[in-house]
Formats: sequence, C-alpha cells, structure tokens
Amino acid sequence: MDEATETYDVETIQARWLPVWDDLQPFRSGAEGDPRPTKYVLDMFPYPSGDLHMGHAEAYALGDVIARYWVQRGFNVMHPIGWDAFGLPAENAAIRRGEDPGLWTYENIAQQKASMRRYACSFDWDRVLNTCDPEYYHWNQWLFLQMYDRGLAYRKASNVNWCPNCQTVLANEQVVAGLCERCDSTVTKKKLNQWYFKITDYADRLLDDMAQLEGKWPEKVLLMQRNWIGRSQGAEVDFVIEGRDEPVTVFTTRPDTLYGATFFVVAADSDLAAELAAGTDAEEEFAAYLEKVKQTSEMDRLNNDRDKTGVFLQRYAINPVNGERIPVWASDYVLADYGTGAIMAVPAHDQRDLDFARTFNLPVRVVVDAGEDPAETGVATADDGPHVNSGPLDGLDKAEAIAAIIDILGERGTGHASINYRLRDWLISRQRYWGTPIPIIHCPDCGEVPVPIDQLPVTLPPAQGLDLKPKGTSPLGAATEWATVACPRCGRDDAQRDPDTMDTFVDSSWYYLRYLDPHKTDGPFAVDEAKKWMPVDQYVGGVTHAILHLLYSRFFTKVLFDMGMVDFTEPFTRLLNQGMVVMDGSAMSKSRGNLVRLSDELAVHGVDAIRLTMVFAGPPEDDIDWSDVSPSGSKKFLARAWRLAQDVSRDPGVDFTTGDLELRKVTHRTLHDAEQAIESFRFNVAVAKAMELVNATRKAIDSGCGPADPAVREATEAVAILLSLTAPYTAEDMWRLLGHAPSVARAGWPTVDPALLVQESVTCVVQVAGKVRDRLEVSPDISEEALRGLALSSDAVTKALEGKGIKTVIVRAPKLVNIVPE
Repeated sequence: MDEATETYDVETIQARWLPVWDDLQPFRSGAEGDPRPTKYVLDMFPYPSGDLHMGHAEAYALGDVIARYWVQRGFNVMHPIGWDAFGLPAENAAIRRGEDPGLWTYENIAQQKASMRRYACSFDWDRVLNTCDPEYYHWNQWLFLQMYDRGLAYRKASNVNWCPNCQTVLANEQVVAGLCERCDSTVTKKKLNQWYFKITDYADRLLDDMAQLEGKWPEKVLLMQRNWIGRSQGAEVDFVIEGRDEPVTVFTTRPDTLYGATFFVVAADSDLAAELAAGTDAEEEFAAYLEKVKQTSEMDRLNNDRDKTGVFLQRYAINPVNGERIPVWASDYVLADYGTGAIMAVPAHDQRDLDFARTFNLPVRVVVDAGEDPAETGVATADDGPHVNSGPLDGLDKAEAIAAIIDILGERGTGHASINYRLRDWLISRQRYWGTPIPIIHCPDCGEVPVPIDQLPVTLPPAQGLDLKPKGTSPLGAATEWATVACPRCGRDDAQRDPDTMDTFVDSSWYYLRYLDPHKTDGPFAVDEAKKWMPVDQYVGGVTHAILHLLYSRFFTKVLFDMGMVDFTEPFTRLLNQGMVVMDGSAMSKSRGNLVRLSDELAVHGVDAIRLTMVFAGPPEDDIDWSDVSPSGSKKFLARAWRLAQDVSRDPGVDFTTGDLELRKVTHRTLHDAEQAIESFRFNVAVAKAMELVNATRKAIDSGCGPADPAVREATEAVAILLSLTAPYTAEDMWRLLGHAPSVARAGWPTVDPALLVQESVTCVVQVAGKVRDRLEVSPDISEEALRGLALSSDAVTKALEGKGIKTVIVRAPKLVNIVPE
C-alpha cells in the first residue's frame, strides 16, 4: 500500500511489528561487554490464574514506561518476567477438574505469556522463570537448609491460624480482618507442629534499615512495615504464681503502673492457662470457655467493643512491687503469641483492662493522677501526670517513674528493661500439595535430618492417585512410596519425608535474584551478576504486598548478606505502588456484573489505546475507574499522532537547527518536562505533554511553517519517541513512516537544547472575583510588585471592577493575578 494512502489500522500495525520485535529482541539485556550503565526494573510477577486482566494491564503499562524510558536514556536495562506458579488456586482448580495442578498452571502461563507479547511488554524473554519448575524450587530447598543450619528454620508445636475451608495453616499476615485472604472464611486456631523462619532475629535490622528507603518508598508502605514489626520499649516483670515453681514473665510498656495492677490475665488458648486451670475447681468451666475461644477470630478478639469474657482460674499471682495477691484470669482479649501471653492488668489506665474489671467487679486503683476516677467514668486515663498510690514513685512523671521502677525491679531481681515486637516468626508450613516440599526427613532414631545437598531437589510425586482435597493433613503424606525413605544419617529404611510444603511467599522472597541467571545449576543465583545488577533500581507492584512479600524479601536479603552472597541489605531501591482498576466505583467481579475483560477491550480499541489510557488516567497510585476513562479517545489521539508521520518529510537527515524556532521551543520544552514527569512517576503528565506537542505540530503543518520544515520533522520524531513508552505499536509505525529502521525503542532520547528552554515571555492570567478578565504577556522574571501594577492598570480590570474598591490582590508571579473586590 502507498504510504500516502495508508490509514491508521491498529490490527494491521500490531500484526506488522510483533514478529519484527520477536526477531530483533530490542530489550535483551546483559550482553557481554555492553558498555552502557545498568538499570534493573522489575514488575511484581503474576500468579498464572487465567489470562491477563485489567489490573495486569495497568501494572505492566506503568512498569513499561519506566523500563522503556531508561533504555531510551542509554541504559542497559534488565526487565525480566516470570510466574509465581505454586499455590492454592492451581490446586483448587485441579481438584475441581480432577487433573494435575501442573497442567492447569503451565496452560495459564502459556496463555499469559502470549498475551504479554501481544501487549508489547518490554520484557527480556531470555530471563524467564516459573517457581513451580524443579530447577527453581531446588534452590528454595537449598536456602531452607542454609537457614536450618544457622538456626533460622525450626519446627515447633503452636496454636496457628487455620482456615477450615482451605484446610491449611495461614501466616498472621494472610489473615485479613479475621478472614482467610484467599477465600474469606473465618479463621480459627489449631495446634500443630509447624515450620518457621526466625524473622524475629532480624526485627531491629528490618526497622533500622528502612532509613535507606526513606524518600524512595511510599511513606504509607514504610509506616505499615514499622507498625507490623511493632517495636515497643518497656520492661519484663516476673510474677510468682502461687503453687507454681517458675514465675511468669510479662512484658509491659508501662512498668511505672505496677502499683495499679489489681488482677492478672493469661491468654485462654495458651499452654499456661491450661496448666493453671488443671486440678482446680475452674478446670471444667475453663475447658468449655476454651472451646468457644477457638471458634473466635483473632480480629474479633482484638475488637475493643466486644463484651469482655473470661474465667477465674482459682489461682493468685504476687505483685512483685507490693506483695499483693491478685487473682489470675483466663480471657480471650489477651493473645497467646503476643509478648508472653500474659499481662498484668491495670484497669485505671488501660481501657480493655477497665472493661474487664467492670464486667467482673474487680478493683480499680488509680496510680497516675489525671483528675478523674475511671471506676466512676468508665474511661481509662492514659495521661502522664504525677504518680500516686505508688510508694517510691509518688510525685514522679512518666519518664522518671519508668526509670525508677526498672531500677527497683533490677535490684530485687524481678525484672529488667526490655524491647518487645509485634512481629512473630514466619510460619512457612502448608498442608497442601502444590508447593515446594520441605527438605527434612523424620527418622524414629535420629529425629530431624536434613536432606543431603546432593539429593536436591526433592521433587513432588505425581499428583495422579493422590487425593488433593483439603482434609487437614498434607496430601504428600499419603504418597507412601515418595514419603518413605532411608534415613541419610543412620540408614533406617522407615524414615519419613516431611509431608508439608512451603508457603509460596518463600518463592517470591528471592526470585529477583534468580533472574540474574534463571537456569543456573550450581547455585541459587549468580553472585557476580548480583554485584553488577543488584539491588533492583525500580520495583513496581500493588500496595497489597506492602507487608507480606516486601517484608519477607527484605528478610531474605539480610540473611543472604550475612551468608556473604550479596553486598547489599535492601533488595529494592525504589518502590512504585499502582492503584486498582475498578468499575463504577467498585472492584470488578462477575457477581457484581461489572467485570470488564481485558481481551474484549483490546479487541475493540487495540493494545496501544488501552496502554495509553491506563497511563493517562491519573497518578499511578490512584485507582482507575474504567467508567470514567476513554480508550476510544486515546485511539483517536494516536491516529492523529500517526498522521503527523505520514505528512512530514521522509528525509531523516535534515538539519533541525534550521527549522521553525517557535515549534522547536515547544518540542524541547516538551522533552524537558516529560523527563521530569517520568522520573517523578507523573506519567500522565508526560502523556499530556505529548498531546500538546501533537497539537502544536499539527497546527504548524496546517497553518504554520508547513510539513517540509525541519522543525516539524524534529517534533514528529520526538512524538514517536515519547509514544514509544506508552504506545509502542503506533510509535514503531511512525518511525517507519519517518524513514527509520526499527526499533524506535532504541532510538535514544533526544538531547534537549537548554537555549531553547529560555522563555522570553509567559502569559499571565488576570482574574477579578474568580473570573478571567485579561491575559498579559510578561517576562518570566517579573517581580510580584511589577506584575501587580500591570494588572491593576489593565483597562479590562478597571471595567470589571465597575468602580468597586479592592479588598486584596493575590499575585503568583509570573502566571496569575487574582483581584478580590470589596
């Protein structure tokens, strides 16, 4: 077809360039001897549950802007992709279909990969991984064993979060508002032997190293992580329990209120509560109460508005500062896994303790004078007033009293200063099939025995013949031939493999390192390549992973640093969180009838229009309501931009400096502003600037210097390069029409001429009572006083005032004057 008679046809353009890109692979990274500086851009990898959806379309469009921009700026950019391929969705789908979860998983990976290619994601297709491949999870197991050798992986019996629907254990982070994050079932507690990673050993470093991330990660995410780790300073205090040999230690942030402790509470589901109830008159009542507590979610237990419940255990504790006998209660408002699972209750100064005291008619003693009696008002006081009824602490303020009581406890040997954390060790065991087998063998004689390194990976047995339906125990335990092995230590032939699999967050806690050499066979990642590429320069993904994935990745990185395998302590230098794509103000779902299918939108509008719409909709962190945006408008704009390339000179060798000066100024200002916008994540602003340049160029062609002017060609080339970040098919076709060989993605960012950025004048808007009454051409350096005088001398302003006086004049030099009449 003659170029002059071509029309903008998205299907033709997509079909033209996809095979060319497959052949050129313009985004391959890491070529030997590449002199360009490196940049590592990473999108959070997807779970392969069906084809790409609208959320993927937004996330990958945003990550692509960053990766493509740095390629244009002359960097050797690594932008890999993979699949977070283990997990419950695949296993549940396999149960419904009666097939191997691997089959479903790999089918979805193939579908998503094809869609990503069509969506023109700038991925390096030589750097691809699937976490369900044995060549990947081999190294999950290797890393587990390294942690095991260092005391960072251990097994213990404990009360764990249990989803009765998924029939598996959940980490604390996977319980949202008391519900399973995957199926929304109410989470209960169950006592099981489980594997943990000792993330608490790194609590201080996880907190302190956030100083490296200030100003580079969203403050909201840093705050969420700080709150989750929850470092609290206070004291550990020993209470003697009558009839028990060992004292019980409690942690409190307010040891200065010890004189106000009038009762003692232990978590109802703790081992301590069962021990104290045993053999007492309260044993039967406690057992019945405990069954009720097990059916209550942790979120409900923490709800301050719930009625307080509990059982007096017929036991007494001794207050270590005054020798007072105080009753010991079991209650669900104290959690077994926070602190020591026991508290000293100070009802005058803690609302939950006060509510409990009022429910069971327990004494309330004020020890910090706030001028009110909580026993009468029903409101606990947490003021820092002078201490009363506190013996040697009387008259002291909070800081003085805390220091004094810690000294007293130390002298008596009944307490000391301490730091406590909300963070708990990471529970990694899962009672499901589709995950990484835990590389431990249980021998009747030797106990826990690590699988020898040279026997890794421990691969999953075939799913055929196994009942994968959730029933509270791992399906792997029923794979008798797989599970029964000889003990590597003593040779006994009836040892058993551990039947659990690892939490899939283990897979995603180090995948960014595996991309460095995804098929490496002699280690988890290429240590030398890590020195070249790591840490990740830019990470892009949803804020839903603000705690789980990011915290675990930071933990893994610190462990690897201690092992001498990496030379950095934070994996992700900068973080960008994108919002959600919603419809009519609500999350998309079939049940709401507001589901928008990405495949349908692509078929109607084309890839570039959808990508551009996602980027132009607003700041990346904001949600996009698909009912408020216009992909059809984006498509029309792209057609207008494409026609510029059809109209201008085909000679790529023209001297731009001889072109129309005003259009050249617009072009260079656009490029300058786009740079600043992209590097500050204001991608929508960069798109708006490109639209303005298209308008200015069209005006120059139709009614200005004409299509043959070198400045028009310079502007059109700039438009193509700008659009290569958001609308790659259109940009590539424009590049073709301009007479260039592919690919525009590697064209290079045009050099901005500072001389063309100098503005001789700017337009100042003059308002009277909020309405525009005049526009003045003024110097960019005009003073506020001079601009005020010009505005007040304007005939249009005088007319608008109609003889009224002036109340105030607001001047924002050089662009705005707002006159407020009396």
